[in-house]
Amino acid sequence: MRFFCARCCSFGSEMPAVQLLLLACLVWDVGARTAQLRKANDRSGRCQYTFIVASPNESSCPEQSQAMSVIHNLQKDSSTQRLDLEATKARLSSLESLLHHQLTLDRAAGPQETQEGLQRELGTLRRERDQLETQTRELETAYSNLLRDKSVLEEEKKRLRQENENLARRLESSSQEVARLRRGQCPQTRDTARDVPPGSREVSTWNLDTLAFQELKSELTEVPASQILKESPSGHLRSREGDNGCGELVWVGEPLTLRTAETITGKYGVWMRDPKPTYPYTRETTWRIDTVGTDVRQVFEYDLISQFMQGYPSKVHILPRPLESTGAVVYSGSLYFQGAESRTVIRYELNTETVKAEKEIPGAGYHGQFPYSWGGYTDIDLAVDESGLWVIYSTDEAKGAIVLSKLNPENLELEQTWETNIRKQSVANAFIICGTLYTVSSYSSADATVNFAYDTGTGISKTLTIPFKNRYKYSSMIDYNPLEKKLFAWDNLNMVTYDIKLSKM
Repeated sequence: MRFFCARCCSFGSEMPAVQLLLLACLVWDVGARTAQLRKANDRSGRCQYTFIVASPNESSCPEQSQAMSVIHNLQKDSSTQRLDLEATKARLSSLESLLHHQLTLDRAAGPQETQEGLQRELGTLRRERDQLETQTRELETAYSNLLRDKSVLEEEKKRLRQENENLARRLESSSQEVARLRRGQCPQTRDTARDVPPGSREVSTWNLDTLAFQELKSELTEVPASQILKESPSGHLRSREGDNGCGELVWVGEPLTLRTAETITGKYGVWMRDPKPTYPYTRETTWRIDTVGTDVRQVFEYDLISQFMQGYPSKVHILPRPLESTGAVVYSGSLYFQGAESRTVIRYELNTETVKAEKEIPGAGYHGQFPYSWGGYTDIDLAVDESGLWVIYSTDEAKGAIVLSKLNPENLELEQTWETNIRKQSVANAFIICGTLYTVSSYSSADATVNFAYDTGTGISKTLTIPFKNRYKYSSMIDYNPLEKKLFAWDNLNMVTYDIKLSKM
C-alpha cells in the first residue's frame, strides 16, 4: 500500500487498509469541500485506488526538507514540554512533602495546642505593649517631677543665697564686736586698802607670777537630789535624775536645716545618729544614705557634726548587699536596714564592717506592697525609742493596717507584736516615742499634722492635730532620736531636725 500526501491518498487493493487510511485523510482534511476517489491499474497491472482531497490552506505540498524541519521543531517542542513537565512534577513532589510534614506536625500538636500557642504569643505581645505604655507614662511623670524639682531648687538657691548674704553681714558685725572687745581693757581694781582688816595684807586675786596655789573659797547649799531637774534641748523640763524623760508628744517645732544634698540622688534618703553610741563612735558621729537608685550600698560616715554640715565624710561604707527604702537606723554601733526586694532585716556592725544577723519579718509586705503614702518602697520602717529597736510594717493578714514589732537588737528575733487600726498607706510616715507610735498626715503639704497615736502599753489609738511643717514639701523620712529628744527628717534633698515637747507621764 502506498500513501501520498499532497492532499491525496493512494492505496493498494487491501480494503481494510484503504478504509483506515481514507478515514485518516478525511479527519486530517476536515473542512475540504470536494474529494475524488479514483480506481485504476498501474503499469504492472496492479489495482490502485487514488483518494484526492484539496487542501483548504496550502497551495502546494511541502517539500521533504520542509517536512523534516517541522518534525525537528515538533521534537524540540516535545523535549521542552517534557522538561517543563519534569520540573512541574518535581515542584509538585516538594509541595506534597511540605504538606505532608505540616499535616504531621498539626496531627502531633493538635488544633487546641496550636490555638493555645497563638494565644500565648498574643498575650506576650499585649504585655510588652502595656509595659512600654507604662514606662512611657513613668518617664513623663518623672520628667514633670524633675521640672518641678528644678523650679523648687532654683527658689531654694535664691533663698540660700539671701541667707548666706545675711550670715556674712552678721559675721562681719560679730567680728567687729570681737575686735572691739579685745581692744577694750578690763576695769581696774579699786583701792580697797581701807577694807583690808588690820594685820592683813592685800594680795592679787590671780597672781600668775608665783608658783603658789591659790584657793578659792565657796559656799555650798545642800539641795535634795530628787529636786534636781534637767532641761531638754527643746526647752521643756525633761525628767528627774535617773528618769528617761518619757511622756506624750504635745508639740513639734519648726524644722532646722542642717545640710542639703548635692545631687538628685539625694532627693530622698535617711540620716541618723546613734542614740546609744559605742566605741569608737560618739553622739556626734552622723551617718547618711542617699536612697535614690536601684543599687543603694553607700553609707557616708561623719565623725563630727561640723563635717556632716560641710559635706566632708570621714569614711564611706559599702554594704555587702543593697538596701531598700528610707527605713534604716543606727543603734548601739550597728546599722539596721531592709535588704532590697525582700522582707529581710539586716544588722551590719559598722566598726567591723560585717553582717552580724539577718531575719525575715514574717508576712511583711515589701517592694511596694504596703508603703507609706509617698511610696519609695517604704514597706518596712525601722525605728528606735527609749526602750530599744522596733520595726513598722504591714501584712496581708492585717489588710494593710500598721503592725509594730519589738526586735532583739542582737539577733533580730521578734519579741512582741501589736496590730493597729491605722492604715499604713493613708499616712506619710511614722515614728515611735516612749513606746507610742505617731503618724504624720502628709509628706507634701506645708501644714501637715501628727494625726494618730497608738500606745503599745494600753493598745489604744487616738487622733491628734499636732502641727507639723513640711518646709520643702517632700518628707521621705522621719525618725526619733531618744538621746537628743529630736525628730530627724529628710525633706526634699534637705536634712532637718525638729525640737519636740513631751508632757509628763
